[in-house]
Amino acid sequence: MKKYLNTLFVTTQAAYLKKEGESVVVSVEHEVRLRVPVHTLGGIVCFGNVMCSPFLMHHCAENAVQISFLSENGRFLARVEGAVSGNVHLRRRQYRMADDLAESAALARCMLLGKAANARTVLLRAGRDHGGKDGMDEVAEAAARIGGLLRGLENETDLDAVRGREGDVSRQYFRVFDRLITVQKEDFFFRGRNRRPPMDNLNALLSFIYTLLAHDCTGALEAVGLDPQVGFLHRDRPGRPSLALDLMEEFRPFFADRLALSLVNLRQVQAAGFKQTESGAVEMTDDTRKALLVAYQKRKQEEMLHPFLNESVPLGLCFHLQALLLARYIRGDLDGYPPLIWK
Repeated sequence: MKKYLNTLFVTTQAAYLKKEGESVVVSVEHEVRLRVPVHTLGGIVCFGNVMCSPFLMHHCAENAVQISFLSENGRFLARVEGAVSGNVHLRRRQYRMADDLAESAALARCMLLGKAANARTVLLRAGRDHGGKDGMDEVAEAAARIGGLLRGLENETDLDAVRGREGDVSRQYFRVFDRLITVQKEDFFFRGRNRRPPMDNLNALLSFIYTLLAHDCTGALEAVGLDPQVGFLHRDRPGRPSLALDLMEEFRPFFADRLALSLVNLRQVQAAGFKQTESGAVEMTDDTRKALLVAYQKRKQEEMLHPFLNESVPLGLCFHLQALLLARYIRGDLDGYPPLIWK
């Protein structure tokens, strides 16, 4: 359990939260682990088997402290809040911003700056790790071009132009992505993104990880009271969590793509774990899917230095921290949205 951005995140299973005076007390097996004054909190997020006393829920509702319940893996379940909630104002502001193309462009630009910077870092790190191997000069060239696109993106104010820059970054990044695969080249290769359905093993792997990432980002946005369906870079489409797709852009390169590359390069997945259907689509076997889920959860437990908070946090909590920062920016508490930059 940890407190970030005035939000208490409780991940310890079998934890019990109760009210004592004006404080939230967290205990595990009758042992008090944490005591936090309610007035210092803006929200409580409970993952998995975490229980709250009715008196604490009443007290938090009266003091505008929102309690969100998610599954252990981050799926949003429910939210407890008082009769008068700031969420309606937050969502109305979100909808107004989404309707304003200039404001949408400003926020989309911040998110894509994070994506581009992280994509460039992935390529630079691959060059350091595999220096001297075939194709690394091409990888370095792509990283340099993304650096130039980053500088150009900083000055874009038109939403279509921002999208165009994003497309340029993606093309540079994915044109050398195959160079980052160092083993099992006959079975895992990259000739471009294909999906719905994926037509090769690596795209099947990427699509499944992206689905998990979108799921986690949706739960994080729900927990802070934002509408996952209304985005800024990705525009409205029935059934599509556009804001979750926006939020996950900065996570794709260093979280999802590097996980896929690690699984292949460390031989944690192999060709036998994939099968081609009669339509040509590629699917994973149950065993491969289970292995991927385990690896995904382990990846979420790894820690990184959060550039805005300047402290080490588990990657799995970064979805929620970025959702909180996004909500604060939309609400007007921050002058700009700080994307997550991986180093």
